[in-house]
Amino acid sequence: MSLSTRCITPALAAAVALALGRIVLAQEAVNTEPAPVATTVPAAPAALNLPDMGSGANALISRKDEFQIGRMMVRNLRDENQILEDPEATEYLQDIGSRIGAQAQEGEQTFNFFFIRDKNVNAFALPGGFIGANTGLLLLTNNESELAGVMAHEIGHVVQRHIARAIQAQNRNSIPMMAAMLGAILIGVASGNPNAAIGGVSMAQGAAMQQQINFTRMEESEADRVGIGYLAAAEFDPSGMAGFFGAIGRGQSASYNDIPDLLKTHPVSALRVAEARARASQLPQRSSKKHDTVSYALIRERVRVLSADSDTDMRPYYVRMRSNSGDSLALRYGAALADIKAADPAKAAGDLQTLMKSNPEVTLVHTALGEAQMAAGQKEQALATFAKALDLFPRNVPVTVRYAEALMQAEQPAKAHQLLLDLFNNTQPTPAQIRLTALAASAAGETGDAYYYMAEYHLSSGDLMLATQQLDLALTDPHLTDVQRKRYFARREEIRDHLREQRLQRGGR
Repeated sequence: MSLSTRCITPALAAAVALALGRIVLAQEAVNTEPAPVATTVPAAPAALNLPDMGSGANALISRKDEFQIGRMMVRNLRDENQILEDPEATEYLQDIGSRIGAQAQEGEQTFNFFFIRDKNVNAFALPGGFIGANTGLLLLTNNESELAGVMAHEIGHVVQRHIARAIQAQNRNSIPMMAAMLGAILIGVASGNPNAAIGGVSMAQGAAMQQQINFTRMEESEADRVGIGYLAAAEFDPSGMAGFFGAIGRGQSASYNDIPDLLKTHPVSALRVAEARARASQLPQRSSKKHDTVSYALIRERVRVLSADSDTDMRPYYVRMRSNSGDSLALRYGAALADIKAADPAKAAGDLQTLMKSNPEVTLVHTALGEAQMAAGQKEQALATFAKALDLFPRNVPVTVRYAEALMQAEQPAKAHQLLLDLFNNTQPTPAQIRLTALAASAAGETGDAYYYMAEYHLSSGDLMLATQQLDLALTDPHLTDVQRKRYFARREEIRDHLREQRLQRGGR
């Protein structure tokens, strides 16, 4: 399922226009709001001689504005069920992206990574450091450095503020025109469908906006150059970016090649591949070859099964692959997931039990075994599996989330609530994980906490009005402790103060 223009609703277009006009929406979050899997990037020494683009881009759209626009886009994608809400896959992609993002030059930048349910091969950077990768892209990669290369390229777009610079370059246009242009950019970048971008831009201003449909050749080259440096600094193989570009070039269809390079989301040519290889070769060579992590191959198979159509039986695929390519850990893991999907969890549990004995250090095998046991009705065994995994991997996000889900199914919501609180007091949760915490609190009879976490859930997507309503409800719980009441009241007043400040600012214009 590909992204479509439904992701750009009229309300969202209006919100973009307001943000571009430096009018902060009533729904924007306070400075302390949670963001989906946000990673604050520490400052690093400047390794590349690049121009300072900060002041020019900030003249029209601030970093805060970019974050609000990007967050609204992600919220819309989530509402459309486009985001793959899988803790194992999300945690893996975030780990890869965070390794690379830690090499970025600007310490205040945050990055949020997520997979999109889309078989097309594409990745995109939204304003504010929100970076998405289609599931189809992961399946096309041949190794972890190729995936990391794409993430490094998108991080390069964010750090160089290419969307903000594109808007700044058009500063003579009206705010509505620029909002329409940005909408067209995001549709094209997110969907991988150049025709959608062409149509959007035609409605905005036609040929005069053509260069802003996606990133220009210069910006693509700049993102390559910056990204390869980050890739090497993060100790991935810097040739991974060129390797993936080559794969894209070989896989392009005739219809795609008929579209001019400038209108493609990521124009690929022999020259671009050659330049990427040349840049990689100029970097200091590592003494030892970088190998893929075990997680890369397993997540690849996990995403393959999760992204397959609901009526597709993946078991014949794994029978064929195991016959042709050998019985690797990844293929056996994928085959077990295919069994779970095909309603044969007992078989999957037996196979995963064998895998766990020989691979006790792999968290993905533990969580898959627990899932299979729960699906097979083996609740006690599943809870024991998750408890053991949590002892081995304390505060591991996927393990804790899966354990909490199993506890709720086993009618032990209070324990699930405590596990999630312990985890997320130490780790930034995704919106889906905040919502799970709220559900666990509600099932445990902790009404005040349930409303409080739903408020945080709405804050994570920028909806302050709903957040304040949830906090109002939380404060009506007669069983609150003094500490809880003060905490909820302070959070509500913090949001209200922020909203009042923004209304005064708008009135002063």
